[in-house]
Amino acid sequence: MDFCVIIPARYASTRLPGKPLRKIGSKPLIWHVYQRALESGASEILVATDDERIQSVVESFGGQVQMTDPAHRSGTERLAEVAASRGYSSDRIIVNLQGDEPDTPSELIHQVAGDLAKQGRADMSTACTKITSTTELFDPHVVKVIRNSAGFAMYFSRAPIPWDREVFSVTTEQLPHQQQHYRHIGIYAYRAGFLQQYVQWQDCELEQMESLEQLRVLWYGGRIFVADALRLPGHGIDTENDLMLANQRAGE
Repeated sequence: MDFCVIIPARYASTRLPGKPLRKIGSKPLIWHVYQRALESGASEILVATDDERIQSVVESFGGQVQMTDPAHRSGTERLAEVAASRGYSSDRIIVNLQGDEPDTPSELIHQVAGDLAKQGRADMSTACTKITSTTELFDPHVVKVIRNSAGFAMYFSRAPIPWDREVFSVTTEQLPHQQQHYRHIGIYAYRAGFLQQYVQWQDCELEQMESLEQLRVLWYGGRIFVADALRLPGHGIDTENDLMLANQRAGE
């Protein structure tokens, strides 16, 4: 299977400025993410950024970089620019690996690419894992997903879906015995042609309300295949505390 990995990385993170260049151990965060992509078997790996400092660091360790428009609102838009400028064929499979996820297993990167290759009716593929606690289920920072019988997404939400009326009318302190609650894992594979279609669509109200860009795909009738993750990612890096914990783990 042939696929490429594009890593969107921007310098101006509000919670952790300069995040891609912050160090875990002796290496910058973006180096660690790049290594996970190398381990996945991708035929091509690119960092898509709008900052020359990130470009310089990536090129210093031998990585490929493409500069992109700083006006992009999402990593998906940044990927679409790269795909268009490099003239990828419409069926070229591209994995969006976030630049702040140094502990994404290479197997998961390969999995979402393979799932899309096998699912001819899918526009995108992603992954999920079963929720195991009510704390996780009721946390709005944890995105939940509901799938249909064929494994395609019906809806993504920050709310606790599906709502078990019988159980939750009694208690929200325990999960239903036969529960079907899944946490979405934010890694995506797309075909290059679909990316060009996606960026032509206007934002939809559901996407704005939930702050979940994948809802735009469902709104316009796109199909997202969601598989159970074969391996789960570690913690992403969003805050100083996340960075501190990552360095503690690296030192063990």
